[in-house]
Amino acid sequence: MKKKKIVIIGGGAAGFFCAANLDETKFEVIILEQNSDVLQKVKISGGGRCNVAHACFDPKELVQFYPRGNKELLSVFHKFQPGDTMEWFEQRNVSLKIENDNRIFPESNSSQTIINTLQEEVSNKHFQIHTKSVVLEIALKENQYLITTSTNTYVADYVIYTTGSSPKSLKMIQSLGHKIVEPVPSLFTFNIKNDTLKDLMGTSFPYAEVSIPQLKMDESGPMLITHWGLSGPAILKLSAWKARELADLKYQFEIIVNFLGIDLEIAEETFKTFRQDHPKKTIGSSKIFDITTRFWHRIIWLSKVDLDKNISNVSGQELQKIVQHLCENKMKVNGKSTYKDEFVTAGGIDLKEIDFKTMKSKILPQFYIAGEVLNIDAVTGGFNFQACWSEAWLIAQDLNAVQF
Repeated sequence: MKKKKIVIIGGGAAGFFCAANLDETKFEVIILEQNSDVLQKVKISGGGRCNVAHACFDPKELVQFYPRGNKELLSVFHKFQPGDTMEWFEQRNVSLKIENDNRIFPESNSSQTIINTLQEEVSNKHFQIHTKSVVLEIALKENQYLITTSTNTYVADYVIYTTGSSPKSLKMIQSLGHKIVEPVPSLFTFNIKNDTLKDLMGTSFPYAEVSIPQLKMDESGPMLITHWGLSGPAILKLSAWKARELADLKYQFEIIVNFLGIDLEIAEETFKTFRQDHPKKTIGSSKIFDITTRFWHRIIWLSKVDLDKNISNVSGQELQKIVQHLCENKMKVNGKSTYKDEFVTAGGIDLKEIDFKTMKSKILPQFYIAGEVLNIDAVTGGFNFQACWSEAWLIAQDLNAVQF
């Protein structure tokens, strides 16, 4: 039996996982990657540890982490979900661990473990990897595709398009007839110049609440002060869910931050109770809330209260100011920064043009699409990779079942 030819365009997570699951007795496979290295996002993910997936094993719950693509991914995750991802890697002697926040990492704490495993699988099947191969054109000629790169021309019976969300790759797929939802950044930190945050980079809050009144949206979770403003899950979730609206606002908007994650009235009561129990303490030395001393001192300074003031002498008005700065702190956001190196976009190929039973294009014959080139994205925590693994697995299953 003559093997059919598959060209996978894009040597990232989706492209490699798809190749790793294809039947080498049926197919000759070539992966084309435009960069000199494959699996670059896998390498930098999770600070170089590779956040492989997230320990959420119910597809209905899992799709809640995807601002775009949640409806479509439900059926995909019913066929292949994080438990299957774990099993796949563990069958290949990769020990994985679930951390306290449910993120899944290799025990080795190195993304190289995941990269090596994927490369080994592909290499054992004798599939080829061509790096520095920039695709210039894809043309359909009599049931086959001609793929022209900067160095070569390839003939393919099937194309698997897993390029990521670069503007060039979106333009190319658009020229083949697919509709594109204009990409905008997702998963970004907020740039803020405010005295509350000044010179306090590295200060973290275990549980904060952040709202964008203009968009009637609020999120909660850990939060971090950075050089540029605010980051951490509470901020990143807002940036993901409201990616399009925040782009429309040109990243100029107001937020209200509750650094304590408790109601203002509760904060007030907590303060009064502490004052009753420790009347002789100075306000500067009082550890009332779960925040750093440096941040507490900043709040007291903003409230124009002397650090050495006896806590029993703090007036009702001063107390009001303190809890307001802690629980209802209004700040102007002026721009955004990429979260670490994990650049994610909202936008890509219109999902109506994909058959989510197989990840086949409804526009092009024998053409499959997966990964970030689709208008699918997730919050941080291993969810974007999970979508790649699941979609790629579906493609491989569909192709392996083809009779010819």
